[in-house]
Amino acid sequence: MQRYSAFSLLREGLSGHRGWRPAWTKAKPKSAYDAVIVGGGGHGLATAYYLAENHGLTRVAVLERGWIGGGNTGRNTTAVRSNYFYPESVALYDLSLRLYEGLSKELNYNVMLSQRGMLIAAHTPAQMEICARIANAMQINGVDGRLMSADEAQRRIPLLNQTEGARFKCLGGVWQGRAGVARHDAVAWGYARAASALGVDIIENCTVKDLTIEAGQITGVETNLGPIRTNRVGLAAAGATPGLAAMAGVRLPIHTYALQAFVSEPVKPILDTVLLYLGTGTYVSQSDKGELVFGGGLDRVPTHGQKGNLPAQETVISGLLEMFPAFAQLKLLRQWAGVVDVVPDSSPVIGPVGPAGLFVNCGWGTGGFKAIPAGGWLLSHLMATGEHHEISRPFDLDRFEHGRLIDEAAGSGIAH
Repeated sequence: MQRYSAFSLLREGLSGHRGWRPAWTKAKPKSAYDAVIVGGGGHGLATAYYLAENHGLTRVAVLERGWIGGGNTGRNTTAVRSNYFYPESVALYDLSLRLYEGLSKELNYNVMLSQRGMLIAAHTPAQMEICARIANAMQINGVDGRLMSADEAQRRIPLLNQTEGARFKCLGGVWQGRAGVARHDAVAWGYARAASALGVDIIENCTVKDLTIEAGQITGVETNLGPIRTNRVGLAAAGATPGLAAMAGVRLPIHTYALQAFVSEPVKPILDTVLLYLGTGTYVSQSDKGELVFGGGLDRVPTHGQKGNLPAQETVISGLLEMFPAFAQLKLLRQWAGVVDVVPDSSPVIGPVGPAGLFVNCGWGTGGFKAIPAGGWLLSHLMATGEHHEISRPFDLDRFEHGRLIDEAAGSGIAH
């Protein structure tokens, strides 16, 4: 592992980092691989890493049409948690949270996990009942979760707006102490470096133009860099996945929307937890640099655009100021959007689709970042063995055929 003195860091900064070794090898495509992953975000990189680490498949390529982590992995608000309602969801997201808890050691790369806890705050008796249901379900399903009182919420978050005139006074809510945040770029870079070290080829600026199918079996992909032969393809490209699956004649029940987020100017430490208001859908945490990172609900206009708009800004910021009137004078630094792929029951699709050898990991909606380790773990198991892991089985596409929906938006009251 490279180590640098203060002087060498300054020298590298002034010289354009010409003396630094790349964290991963920027590979050129080979003619054939044992497996190809389409999508160089967190889920694709994690899949490649676990294929090599858990299953011994190192002749693997990750194809990314842009740059590593340039999609939703780099465009989210970094929360990690497993405070869900249904047992299938809890098993999935708690697997991810457990993997996150050991990820820095596993990858030998600091992903800056901060388990500062998360409060889902309620404002009406009906919302408190929803919170009680969620907390009970979490305990029954074996993960940490409890009901928090309004007094405890006020002690934990002193700036919370609990005045007589507050429109959304906090009555309490669901607390998960193991929830928190991680650094999105570090997660992508850590998986990329670890996968590359195991022999995985990471190929950027590589666009998949078609899938090659012979006698009902995937046999390769056509790219702008030439054809690649393989009998296993995993699609982990978020909102681009439906278009890729359509190349194999597969129609996925997915719509894509923009999920917008914002960052304020940095301030001294004032918020040491993740907070979500059920009444407004606004959520917020404070980064290690002091910025307030916050967002809200989906902009329900189908799009693939990664940009914000003023109406959503007004909605989300007004929600933030309902929480914390003291933030009114802060300056806004950035606004952006991630393109989220939403399935009718607000749960992901993990499983085989269409011709033999084609697998998908998509439909995460607003939950993609928190699920990166589990998504990679489960898709790698599918691609290596051809069989579902017990945790991924309920999320197969066939649940729509059989009516086994896992509607977390209805179960937990909010899909974030």
